[in-house]
Amino acid sequence: MTTILVAPDSFKGTFSSVQVAKYISAGIREEGLTAIECPLADGGEGTLDVILLALKGEQQFLSVHGPLGQKVVARWGWVAKQRLAIIEVAQACGLDLSGCNPTDSIRSSTVGVGELMIAAATFGAEKIIVATGGSATTDGGQGAIDALQGNDQALAGITIEVLSDVTVKFEDAAKVFAPQKGADLATVDLLNERLDSVANDYAKRYGRDPRGLAQTGAAGGLSGALWAALGAELFSGADYVLNLVGFDELANTADAVLLGEGKLDTQSFLGKIVGVAASRIRGRPVLAVVGSTSLDVADSTPFGVSHVWVASNPSELHDTGKVLSRWLTLHT
Repeated sequence: MTTILVAPDSFKGTFSSVQVAKYISAGIREEGLTAIECPLADGGEGTLDVILLALKGEQQFLSVHGPLGQKVVARWGWVAKQRLAIIEVAQACGLDLSGCNPTDSIRSSTVGVGELMIAAATFGAEKIIVATGGSATTDGGQGAIDALQGNDQALAGITIEVLSDVTVKFEDAAKVFAPQKGADLATVDLLNERLDSVANDYAKRYGRDPRGLAQTGAAGGLSGALWAALGAELFSGADYVLNLVGFDELANTADAVLLGEGKLDTQSFLGKIVGVAASRIRGRPVLAVVGSTSLDVADSTPFGVSHVWVASNPSELHDTGKVLSRWLTLHT
């Protein structure tokens, strides 16, 4: 019986990767094929849920300060067997918690992330994974570092691994991402100046300057702050998650692999989960289901994707599972 590995990222703002995999797999099974559900993430939205599912962890909840100082209830993850905590930055200071305007883009703080890290340490964590995507912040991680002051002993000896879906350097965080967070040109200039000042402070206090290092600009410089102040290790979120869920082994046991994300465009093949996953598959068809696309099949073929379907709601995702099963039967 034909087996399809169903391995989508989330459709940002609409469906989690777990939901997308479930909807598509149901359609595949109705056609008599076998579907293996393998939800993915790249360090952005949905990473918490994917890791919790893969490691059979449990959710925790904590009231923390949001990006504008408001109280928010943030989810985080706990895997007791590994003494592992998973923190998704967007839970504490996500873009949906900010007004997305110039004033808020300056005010937005990562303090809630620091509060989550303290909670994880108090819980007994030996390792903390921080997924950085989806933040509203460009504070250079200063809010988080300020929140951690006085708790240095609690964090001593804890391994911190930072997952990023971007390679942007600390000094470029404002110009690359702040406009998406509501900053106008004048505000970007102010944020650039602040990032430079914060980096100088880190270099003086910790002897580690985050400027010039890839991935330190994630979450508006938070990843660079954790690297400088706490010696955090920086990882490609896509590769990290693929390794954690055993993607290569699962792909090798399948007859075809189905990938997916909310929007397929040229960026999808520049470090995003679809491109990274496709590059690791050999000797079997690679298909994709996406919420929307600016590419045609010819654009995707050089990256190993044989066919792309567009589906934007549960019913369409389910039906696409059926259609792609029939397509696969005809073309293999």
